Amino acid sequence: MLDSELQGRTALVTGAGRGIGAAVARLLAERGATVLATDRSADFEDPGTAERTGTLSTRPLDVTDPAAVDLLVEEVVTAHGRLDILVNVAGVLRPAPVAELSDEDWASTFAVNSSGVFHTCRAAARVMTGQGRGSIITVGSNAAGVPRTNMAAYAASKAAATHFTRCLGLELAPSGVRCNVVSPGSTDTAMQRQLWATPDAPERVIAGDPAAYRTGIPLGRIAGPEDIAEAVAFLASDRARHITLHDLYVDGGATLKV
Repeated sequence: MLDSELQGRTALVTGAGRGIGAAVARLLAERGATVLATDRSADFEDPGTAERTGTLSTRPLDVTDPAAVDLLVEEVVTAHGRLDILVNVAGVLRPAPVAELSDEDWASTFAVNSSGVFHTCRAAARVMTGQGRGSIITVGSNAAGVPRTNMAAYAASKAAATHFTRCLGLELAPSGVRCNVVSPGSTDTAMQRQLWATPDAPERVIAGDPAAYRTGIPLGRIAGPEDIAEAVAFLASDRARHITLHDLYVDGGATLKV
């Protein structure tokens, strides 16, 4: 049964204060996992009242601080004896044309979106290889594979995180640890809404924008955070036990990905 398929698993989710990360943390707990949801801010989205076969707790964590990451993973293992699932969702978006992009915007984008993934994956890999099993999932972006105007830092940082995760998967496969990527397209989150300047922005995203070299969304809808969470939960489960090094696009066909 899906509602208990992650029973007995311990999961760490970064960037879980709101949006996709919050949806991932809720769903993993609903499926039976013991979930520690982390975010740089201590202000977490209301977790809701859904019935869970697992548990959900929250904790502040800055993924750009490797010592803090190592300490938290150590605490998880001490408390629960293992770490079965890591989901990297923490991310920032600083949109700007390259000529106007500041050094600080570039550095901070890579500090969270790329180095943050490195810090958490390194700590988790040390634990999971000893266990002989585990699942690491990085939430990337379809922008990692398709050029976007005004999003160079974000796209480049997500491309780095994506390829890093797949390289890690190659290293960890002999230990029974699977590493995959979920790449969302336009998803109804606060990050997405910061790009919407007009009331008809959602319709324009769906229709596409030739002036910005963007295709529309063939399925005719913008994803909800729960759509991304379902893909993550699948890859975390034993239903995906023979899937690793995979990059799953969840974008309604927007990138025409083959």
